[in-house]
Formats: sequence, C-alpha cells, structure tokens
Amino acid sequence: QVQLGESGGGLVQAGGSLRLSCAVFGGTLSTLTMAWFRQAPGKDREFVAVNNWSDATPIYGDSVKGRFTISRDNAKNTIVLQMNNLKLEDTAVYYCAADSSPFMSGGGSGIEYDYWGQGTQVFVSS
Repeated sequence: QVQLGESGGGLVQAGGSLRLSCAVFGGTLSTLTMAWFRQAPGKDREFVAVNNWSDATPIYGDSVKGRFTISRDNAKNTIVLQMNNLKLEDTAVYYCAADSSPFMSGGGSGIEYDYWGQGTQVFVSS
C-alpha cells in the first residue's frame, strides 16, 4: 500500500517562496505518476502540477505556470514542488497524489489518482 507524506507548508508573504515535499512510502517512485493538487476554502480542488513517470515533461495548471516547478528524486522516493512568486490566491491546502498510470493527460481532475497525502497548508499573506 502506497502512502504519501507532505511537508513544507507554512506562512509566507506574497512574492516569497516555499518548497513542498512529498515522500513516498510502500511504493517505487520511478513507476508512479505524481501530482500536486490544491483546495482553497469554498473552492473546488484544482490541479497544480504533474510529473508522469513515463516521461520527464511536467504539466502545470494555468494559474501556476512560470512560478511553480515540480521535480522528482527517484533515489530519495520524493517529489518536490518549488513555489516562487507566491500570490494571495495560492493560499490553499496542497495535496500530493500518486497513481501507477504512466501518463495523466492534462494532469487529471484528481479522481484518477489512487493515493493521496494528508495535505499541507500554505498561507500567503499580503
């Protein structure tokens, strides 16, 4: 059973940076497609980024393109979401998700993923 554990959330001022990590337990990262989603209060879950295990090309949601970077370290069984130039609207709970599918077209809506972390809160202040 794959388990995911996020870390790195916190409070940051607008324009600042945060680095989220997601550790994978009970599975092999090299054969998992890994994604980040987020959910703000009163809003639907939003796709943030995906790194498909079948290729190295990441896919990003429109609202984070050019600011966020997803990367994986297969040796450490960890993926990272580097978030730069944070905006107030980036405030949300961020979730790490995983699936054995080799490729998630467009990152998916979330329901396609079999495994989820518990989430980590990111709060961006003005």
